[in-house]
Amino acid sequence: MHSAPVPPSFGALRRVVAAQGPMLAPSRPGLRLLLLIALTAVVAGGVYAWRAQPEPEPLAPPPPVSGSPLPAPASTLSPRSDLSRPGSPQSGGVTEVTVHVTGKVRRPGVITLPAGSRVTDAVQAAGGVRKGSAAGPLNLARKLVDGEQIIVGASGPAAAPVVADPATVVLDLNAATPQQLEQLPGVGEVLARRIVEYRDSHGGFRAVEQLREVSGIGDRKYAEMKDRVRI
Repeated sequence: MHSAPVPPSFGALRRVVAAQGPMLAPSRPGLRLLLLIALTAVVAGGVYAWRAQPEPEPLAPPPPVSGSPLPAPASTLSPRSDLSRPGSPQSGGVTEVTVHVTGKVRRPGVITLPAGSRVTDAVQAAGGVRKGSAAGPLNLARKLVDGEQIIVGASGPAAAPVVADPATVVLDLNAATPQQLEQLPGVGEVLARRIVEYRDSHGGFRAVEQLREVSGIGDRKYAEMKDRVRI
């Protein structure tokens, strides 16, 4: 049998390989150079493939839910928020006086009015003077004093207001006027004004012990005052 003829191109390739064979021997520097070039190409291809990987994009935030916002929890409220409410016992700007209106009025009894009110305000709050009666020599323009008794329609000495004994009156530190504070033992006009200034600048007293922080009130004076005041 005869073998198939070798194509001319294959023969030319074989001659080139045979001619370059000595250069590709393991001990030749040409082979080492080719291996170094191949290794460099592999590393460069790996770096390129790693950098060409797509980076994950961050998800967009969800759209806001329509509707009214949730109410803020009670813990986020300012601890001082109750001090600004009218009538709060710790509010330095709200003061009251309590008086007893009796005599010739339609609704006698104990009445509480804002500080600075006059006797006429107390009479009107008690329903006014009864029909056919008169207020008598009562000074309707006089400012009220906390704890006093107002007798409407009396004559002579009985028409004078009956004021509670200053030695037994217990004053509210957040409601007392400077004149009332002067009834406390050892408190004069200057110290009464300091107490009011402290009350206004601190949003009212929260404890009787805070009197110690007022300039001019030492341990001895505080001991004399503490049972005569309240919050």
